[in-house]
Amino acid sequence: MSRLSRYLPILDWGRRYDRGALSNDLIAAVIVTIMLIPQSLAYALLAGLPPEAGIYASIVPILLYSVFGTSRALAVGPVAVVSLMTAAAIGQVAEQGTMGYAAAALTLALLSGAMLLLMGVFRLGFLASFLSHPVIAGFITAAGILIAASQLRHILGIESDGHTLIEIVASLVSNLPETNLPTLIIGVTATAFLFWVRKGLKPLLRSLGLPARAADIATKAGPVLAVVVTTLAVWGLSLGDRGVAIVGAVPQSLPPLTLPAFSPDLLGALFLPALMISIIGFVESISVAQTLAAKKRQRIDPDQELIGLGAANVGAAFTGGYPVTGGFARSVVNFDAGAETPAAGAFTAAGLAIAAVALTPLVFFLPKATLAATIIVAVLSLVDFSILRKTWRYSRADFAAVAATILLTLALGVEAGVSAGVVLSLVLHLMKTSKPHVAEVGLVPGTHHFRNIHRHEVTTDPAIVTLRPDERLYFVNARFLENLILDRVARNKEIRHVVLMCAAINEIDFSALESLEALNERLKDADIGLHLSEVKGPVMDRLKATHFLEDLNGKVFLSQYDAWCALTEPRDTPRAAE
Repeated sequence: MSRLSRYLPILDWGRRYDRGALSNDLIAAVIVTIMLIPQSLAYALLAGLPPEAGIYASIVPILLYSVFGTSRALAVGPVAVVSLMTAAAIGQVAEQGTMGYAAAALTLALLSGAMLLLMGVFRLGFLASFLSHPVIAGFITAAGILIAASQLRHILGIESDGHTLIEIVASLVSNLPETNLPTLIIGVTATAFLFWVRKGLKPLLRSLGLPARAADIATKAGPVLAVVVTTLAVWGLSLGDRGVAIVGAVPQSLPPLTLPAFSPDLLGALFLPALMISIIGFVESISVAQTLAAKKRQRIDPDQELIGLGAANVGAAFTGGYPVTGGFARSVVNFDAGAETPAAGAFTAAGLAIAAVALTPLVFFLPKATLAATIIVAVLSLVDFSILRKTWRYSRADFAAVAATILLTLALGVEAGVSAGVVLSLVLHLMKTSKPHVAEVGLVPGTHHFRNIHRHEVTTDPAIVTLRPDERLYFVNARFLENLILDRVARNKEIRHVVLMCAAINEIDFSALESLEALNERLKDADIGLHLSEVKGPVMDRLKATHFLEDLNGKVFLSQYDAWCALTEPRDTPRAAE
């Protein structure tokens, strides 16, 4: 049973489900459903899909995640960044508004889901660690700016296009004379209202004596109020006849059964974008899930999260949706509203299903400017230029990576930005480990401790040099360490012993082993002993499987202090060697 519940977490929390959890989950579901209705419609339009696709992508995927996911608060569905990436990906293979475009979105969701499932089955959740957080923050910041800029056309009521910031701005400026005044009034008013709701509505309601929970629900329902008021205004004033773009007819039905396209050419064209969406979506989702879980001392299994998100995306592919992931804003709302279990997501799905059947006719006159305002307010909260200041102060290499990611995303588009983020993360890792910190250490007087000779008052012996590499030794940095030791020996003719203090070395790969063997031979020719100290067990096991220890021109010491005592013998005593 425990093995089965590992892959079906619902069997774990479901056995302990009680009336209290049910009450909390229902309240959270009501709040999140209210928030998701306008948000889902808006994100579908951002992806270039019909508005109902956002609702469909928020029903079955949530149900599947509640069965397979491990987070108690993560709310799965369409999110801004993934919606933008979806539009960028399928816009390359199909024309927006066509059946081929919708089919490509289904295929993209299926590919993304399959990749996530495979990564989960093979327990590859650790791969997300190869994307540095500063680079991801830079990409999300740039994507937020692109999304907000792309929605300005709906605020202005004009036609524009473009995938980069320069293209979008140029198109907006050239079409600015065609601005529709009623649309502009609706868009600006809705945007200003939604910004005020985020900060000012709850304090106002609390000052009027409304209980905290009721004030919180009313604040979360702010976008719904904007939707209702602007829809009534368009309908009552017949603004649709005056050029205000509206959502129009939305099918009044539950998610349909759909079949993705399996054309080899389409699969090949969408493979890389699907991989990028999978990685970015998983990183965003797992970050939110772990942050919220830590607040309640709960556990998140990254590999099972891959399976949960993979199942959600496969579900979206066969029910008229598009790629989904865990959203930051709705997950925080879900958590703050008191969600106890993933059942809150299932109840949210039920609420959205009711909305899909009963409420869709009511959004016929909903202005697209209001949905654009919803997106702009949501994504601008993702923009965080403080990451530039923080990385500049802490690490210029990290700053360069973040700045490059932001600039490339804005200048070349989302796909180039994601690719740059992945490449820069790997390059940054290789740069940091290619020249690891190597400290020359000496004995702290009166102790058995050894510290950096440049930071502490220590005792040294001119015949002994002890170096402590603070990084695993592998093909990227093996030659660097070899050259550093040889240069150090060449500068001091008195050196008779080189001790490699291995306390911080967790691994020595084959390339590093060959480098150590070459170093051993060079030092042996110079009548210098090469010694190891404080070698960790797993590293020693690997070394014992080779001839390195037999050929070593020195000894292996249990501790650095043992090496110090053994090697600081009188100069006329023969040097011990194996």
